[in-house]
Amino acid sequence: MANLVIVESPSKAATIKNYLGSNYKVMASYGHVRDLPKSALGVDVDGGFEAHYINIRGKGDLIKELRKEVKNANKVFLATDADREGEAISWHLAATLGIPLEQTRRVTFNEITKNAIKDAIKKPREIDMELVNSQQARRILDRIVGYKLSPFLWKVVRSGLSAGRVQSVATRIIVEREAQINAFIPEEYWTISASHTAQDGKTFRSKYYGKGANKADIHTKAEAEAILKELYGKDFVVSDLKRSIKKKNPLPPFTTSSMQQEAYKKFGFQAQRIMRIAQELYEGVSIGSENGGMTGLITYMRTDSLRIADEARDAAKQFILSQYADEYYPAAPRVYKSKGSAQDAHEAIRPTNVFITPDSIKKYLSNDQYKLYKLIWERFVASQMASAELDTVNVDIACGEHIFKASGSTVHFKGYLTIYDDVSSEKEPTLPEVNTNDTLPTEILAPEQHFTEPPARFNEGSLIKFLEEKGIGRPSTYAQIITTIVSRGYVKRDAKALVPTELGEVTTKIMIENFPEIIDYKFTADMEDSLDSIADGKDSMEGVLSKFYGSFKDRLDVAEGSVKRSEIAVPTEETDIICEKCGSRMIAKSGRFGRFAACPNYPECKNTIRIDKNNAPIVKQTVEAKPAGITCEKCGNPMVIRNGAYGNFYACSDYPKCKHTLPIKNEIGVKCPLCSGEILSRRSKSKALFYSCENYPKCTFSSWDIPTSEKCPDCSSMLMRKKGKGLLVCSNEKCSFKKESDVRDENNGN
Repeated sequence: MANLVIVESPSKAATIKNYLGSNYKVMASYGHVRDLPKSALGVDVDGGFEAHYINIRGKGDLIKELRKEVKNANKVFLATDADREGEAISWHLAATLGIPLEQTRRVTFNEITKNAIKDAIKKPREIDMELVNSQQARRILDRIVGYKLSPFLWKVVRSGLSAGRVQSVATRIIVEREAQINAFIPEEYWTISASHTAQDGKTFRSKYYGKGANKADIHTKAEAEAILKELYGKDFVVSDLKRSIKKKNPLPPFTTSSMQQEAYKKFGFQAQRIMRIAQELYEGVSIGSENGGMTGLITYMRTDSLRIADEARDAAKQFILSQYADEYYPAAPRVYKSKGSAQDAHEAIRPTNVFITPDSIKKYLSNDQYKLYKLIWERFVASQMASAELDTVNVDIACGEHIFKASGSTVHFKGYLTIYDDVSSEKEPTLPEVNTNDTLPTEILAPEQHFTEPPARFNEGSLIKFLEEKGIGRPSTYAQIITTIVSRGYVKRDAKALVPTELGEVTTKIMIENFPEIIDYKFTADMEDSLDSIADGKDSMEGVLSKFYGSFKDRLDVAEGSVKRSEIAVPTEETDIICEKCGSRMIAKSGRFGRFAACPNYPECKNTIRIDKNNAPIVKQTVEAKPAGITCEKCGNPMVIRNGAYGNFYACSDYPKCKHTLPIKNEIGVKCPLCSGEILSRRSKSKALFYSCENYPKCTFSSWDIPTSEKCPDCSSMLMRKKGKGLLVCSNEKCSFKKESDVRDENNGN
């Protein structure tokens, strides 16, 4: 009887399977297996907030297969992610699969490497119910707010809206920033610059500072001209010169928040995309047998900690000393302190093996994977290196009583800048050689008029930074928060900026007036602290929920009795489209599946049309269905081939009278190396292409690489083609065979 290991994702399962022997079977739960029902609140608010969970629709066969494997297994290890969400998934798995809590073997690891996995298997523990209850409390809080407030918004604004505990606060942040921008009154100010020539003939610029030690702000053109009059005909003399060596320390390794901010700044990646790529790097990528085969390249990517393991710090030291001179390593190893509010459950994000450099595995990674891995690797290595040293020069230039200032810097010792170049260090120009009392030939440049600018709109990076500073949400939630407020139509993207819609402004106004606690920054941050207190065993789930629900229910009762729909200015955007059913001018709306035009006479007229961002109708081209060559087993009519969101499928030609459909097996003409079944091409939830056996879940073969009918000349195993790369590699991780291929998948499987 084999031991069973259950993880969340199939790619994670494939990586872990390589590290454990034949006595272990690794299966994926594909995330949660049960949740609160979609059609009801699912929480007994009067009975201790007991949650009523049900199995997630569509997972019946998977649960049945897992139960069978649990029954036949010698030992069962629950190896979901090492955070509160992962702890809750393990708890749900134990309950669904009939594993008594006292018999659970919960294993966690911060990185998916051979040593980490084997060490974790040796040290199983019971499920931590304090972590589970903290996650349950968050889920129940969000369910109560969503299911109680959403109907209120339907009543006073329009149907189909949703409210959320954190998403409403995020929307408020963007709405209030827009209000600040609209209310901003620019203020005039002026600057005066001068161009000087040093003794060696080189020129440099300085800016007007003020009289003596007093800084002067120039508000009008008249003030600027008065200063220029006093400068006219006088010498410019170097009155003060300060040279110093300034140390510039490296930044710490990444947390989730800082990784999202930096990847957005450098690559323009949205938070959701960043987390998807990081998940792939964490769960494992096939990097060739010479590098260890299927390997998790980074540590867990949902963290707010700056802590790193001693072994990782020692490995970084070895790498730095092996690649650079001794002075590139600091006198003492660098240790970074996490913020006081950090959970510190995991290490900072770092490479699992610092000796696996980005360029050494570039050919095995997609372009996105390479960019993000390189960013994480460089930031970590730089964080352990010696400080950079900058030669700085600050010059005061006197003209009578008036002072001009200039500054510059040059890199004296690059230190960590050798690996992780900090652009901000190059903002100041270099200055030519000057000395105190030098008289400098000077040309005074024309004064320039400026106006103060309003605060910038938030983009994804700056919003994540603001959320983190205010303690709103947690690292694992930032990407989902932004995705939700955009998809629900409260916020829209204008180039890279996040801009509130009229709907977002109206709902925020209603929420502030009726539920100030729910949408208050401090309240939301304090609630995160309360959830932390449950995880730490300092408070109970029922206690936190009871304290919240009492005041929330009172507020809801008052709001429902006082706010009327007629008092709300419902935002509408008219289009040029005339409703073909009733002749009214249709209005633009946003929904889960994008923009659409709806008849304003709803519910009497329910006509809708899909539209683009310019409010033009999207005309769906009708393609004549192709005969499938088979008949419908339910009504006997011919079946046809139709196209859907996940590809082609068979459908009855008598639709909608008969709605019978059948999946089309997308065979690629290659047999499964494990059971000889047909390998099929499939689409994941994110629409990415992958390959698996037709006999799933009995056969666990699955791969992101493309199976081929070619055999390895060294070991006769199947050869796989790397997506986006003209490279064939052996599917047997113990075999190092690889060769260039004439066929190249340019679409990278997407």
